[in-house]
Amino acid sequence: MASLSYSIHGQGAPVVFLHGFCESKEIWQEFLAPLENNFQSIVIDMPGFGKSTSNTNYQSIDTMAEEVQLLLQELSIPKSIIIAHSLGGYVALALAEKYPESIAGLGLFHSTAYPDTEEKKQGRNKTAEAIRQNGMPEFLENFIPGLFYKERQTELQETITAVYKITSHTPAPTAIAATLAMRDRPDRTHVLRNSKYPVLFIAGKNDNAVVFESAREQFYLPDHSIVQALSDTAHMGMFEKPEETRAMVKSFVEICQALQK
Repeated sequence: MASLSYSIHGQGAPVVFLHGFCESKEIWQEFLAPLENNFQSIVIDMPGFGKSTSNTNYQSIDTMAEEVQLLLQELSIPKSIIIAHSLGGYVALALAEKYPESIAGLGLFHSTAYPDTEEKKQGRNKTAEAIRQNGMPEFLENFIPGLFYKERQTELQETITAVYKITSHTPAPTAIAATLAMRDRPDRTHVLRNSKYPVLFIAGKNDNAVVFESAREQFYLPDHSIVQALSDTAHMGMFEKPEETRAMVKSFVEICQALQK
């Protein structure tokens, strides 16, 4: 039995939302209303995050994916469209690798199928050590603002504070384990290359976490790609460009639904 916190909104074709590192299902709150008349949105706190802190199966991307799959089986959802941010995208790709028949569409929101470079792996090690040494509050105070486009941080200060509040509930063991899980994830570009469903890429042109120039080659891998590149946007498009990204997600799930008919 999966011990994941989740909420369900609306009725219709299922859309699963997976959040990113240190986030929770709260980040998707504004994305639900536009879908509720035609789609059933399942919003999940992944293992160790949000209200799923009793679930400690966060030691690898694959174990997180298995927990999500178990929940979807318990909810009798054999096939769904997945919208996933950052870490959530890594989990979604692991799901798509093992259960391709369960995917009706894959939305990668500031995420990538490429593995970490050696330089990025060293950065993950430093992150894990910083959390061990200094704790979550100090780490998040430095980490969260850097997820937003530098030139708009003053303008978005209220939003940055709200995101910090969401992330502040993340236990240190979860953050450390998830950091190392991201470091050790494999190359999953073959998942995109073999996909039989539409793939949406929402990318920030100023993203320092998933660098646009390094990740853009993956846009050409699926047979059916939809690419949305956001200017003046870093890693948090759902907050940096909220109206635009909500419209992008709504359009994408409608395309996926139409192709299922």
